[in-house]
Amino acid sequence: MRILLLGSTGFLGAHVAERFDALRGARLLTGGRSPAADVPVDLAADSARQLAKTLASVAPDAVVNCAGATGGDPVALAEANVRGPAVLCAAIGLACPSARLVHLGSAAEYGPATGRVPTAESAATRPLTAYGATKLAGTVTVSASALDALVLRVGNPVGAGAPAAGLPGRVARLLREAGPGPDAVLPLGDLSAYRDFVDARDVARAVERAVTAAAPLPRVLNIGGGDAVPVRRLVRTLADIAGFAGRVEERGAGSARSEQVSWQCSDISAAREALGWRPSHTLEGSLAALWAAGDRPAYPRGGGEPAS
Repeated sequence: MRILLLGSTGFLGAHVAERFDALRGARLLTGGRSPAADVPVDLAADSARQLAKTLASVAPDAVVNCAGATGGDPVALAEANVRGPAVLCAAIGLACPSARLVHLGSAAEYGPATGRVPTAESAATRPLTAYGATKLAGTVTVSASALDALVLRVGNPVGAGAPAAGLPGRVARLLREAGPGPDAVLPLGDLSAYRDFVDARDVARAVERAVTAAAPLPRVLNIGGGDAVPVRRLVRTLADIAGFAGRVEERGAGSARSEQVSWQCSDISAAREALGWRPSHTLEGSLAALWAAGDRPAYPRGGGEPAS
């Protein structure tokens, strides 16, 4: 089975690459802008016909898209999260229409939950940020295509290689900078929100199941931990793992999204039904892996674009 992976150098893409490299009967090819990539792909610049020629030369049985952007201005987000999936779908339709496409979406596509009830795939999508809106546009493009395509809406991923742009990676960086002394201070914003954290290794396993499962599959599946965890618990647990003996200070407001979406949890029952998947790593185990990895990437392999 030939699998083309886009975004292999990003956080989640690196974990997906590791998973498929260990899978018997599969040949993994990475696509991206880096000279280390097996296949040259630039979703921000390639036309659909250019990319179709590249795909035709590879003839993949499946394409996994972990490429995208989590930060930047709205134009950059749209180029990565909207144009990229659109060009990819068009190219697959031209070059290898029988290939399965597995695309990573985001729980940020949902927006505020209605009450403290886990959010199912049928819930209204009301993103509050440009990131969530552009990820939703990518999801609509993929799910509305005529391809054998599936979007995995990922919760808040955590684990080795988590970037500082997200809360777990940022807290880990601040803990390293603060040091373990009793006078150290960890300055953070409001930590009263609840989030659904999922281990990056569990996300990679879900991608593997989505690639290899028999058709037909639902167009969208939630991939999360299935539990609303207090952000304060995540911070305190990571601080304990780091041996931090100082103070955690909540100074002022948190992020705008934390204020608008105070509670978030994904209903993952559909993924269990369709893929036989459920999370297997605890939050404590995910945070231990994050801390143990230090500043090293999760799994340095061929080129790609930042993971979404």
